Amino acid sequence: MSAYKQFNAQDLIVSPFEVNKSFSFIGSEATSSNVGIQYLKSKQGNYIGNQNDLTGGTTEGTAEIPQVLLFSSIQQLYYSNYISGSGGFTGNATTASVVLGATSFGDRLIGRTQQTNYYNYEQTTLWPSKFFNTHSAAKLNVISIPQKLFGDYIQPNSFVWGDSVDTSKQLIDDGEGRLKQASTGDYVMGNIIYDHGIITFFNSKSDGTVLNLASKFNPPYNNVTCSFSSSYKIFETQYKATINEDEFNYTTNPTIITGSQIPTVFSGSNIDWENTASIGTPLGFATSSYFTPYITTVGLYDDNFNLLAVGKLATPLQSSPTTDTTILVNIDR
Repeated sequence: MSAYKQFNAQDLIVSPFEVNKSFSFIGSEATSSNVGIQYLKSKQGNYIGNQNDLTGGTTEGTAEIPQVLLFSSIQQLYYSNYISGSGGFTGNATTASVVLGATSFGDRLIGRTQQTNYYNYEQTTLWPSKFFNTHSAAKLNVISIPQKLFGDYIQPNSFVWGDSVDTSKQLIDDGEGRLKQASTGDYVMGNIIYDHGIITFFNSKSDGTVLNLASKFNPPYNNVTCSFSSSYKIFETQYKATINEDEFNYTTNPTIITGSQIPTVFSGSNIDWENTASIGTPLGFATSSYFTPYITTVGLYDDNFNLLAVGKLATPLQSSPTTDTTILVNIDR
């Protein structure tokens, strides 16, 4: 049996909050099937005119997409506005020439009107330092973290990748979407897209100088550490059930009017019994003015009285006939 009370709009409060979890993997732990982090290779090439560039998958020992396609995809998604730029900034927009007409409606534009209209998922309003290596021998390495791990996004300042023994050879996230060497902290090695779980860095500088990072992408990835913190938004819904002083002051427990013999009076070793099954009326103690029931369970129902959730109180709560009682029910989703 239940006693129902309708919730009003002011009885519901929805509050978002973020939860975080740290992850740290060493060696092949990161690429295991229950983790799923991928270390991917890509390289500069011509996938239209040179069929030889289409050989070599993005990961060792697999026949995944060719490395040149991954290289071009990363370039288009995250660096397309920076190819013609310098210093890690976007290139200058190419504006059209205006041929004036007799009126403003007769004006005509000649040439391209914009060049930097791509959306490159910027991670900072500061110096982006997106240096895209277009050197013919450039190789772009990519770390792909599955969403089941990073949630909504990777927390800035949390990503570390590199040698688990020599920390000076690690790449660290500076909190602005840039990867830097832990030893120097001044040279940008690549970028991190927090809300995609994508980390990119080159194995060489723009002049072709090899940085000796590609070897870390060869299985079994010994002594390579990969750590980061995830962020996930949870919504907490709070239901405020207010019981007025004149509500729920009578029990819904059926044993006070039905059932077999129930002890009602205890006097030493003597026990008086009252057979409620034959009488069908409430027991005497339940009709007295001082009787108040206890609340033990709260259920949430939909409009059709289907039970959706059940909450058990830690201890039975006595219903008060003199003051209002408020029960708060919190549900996270």
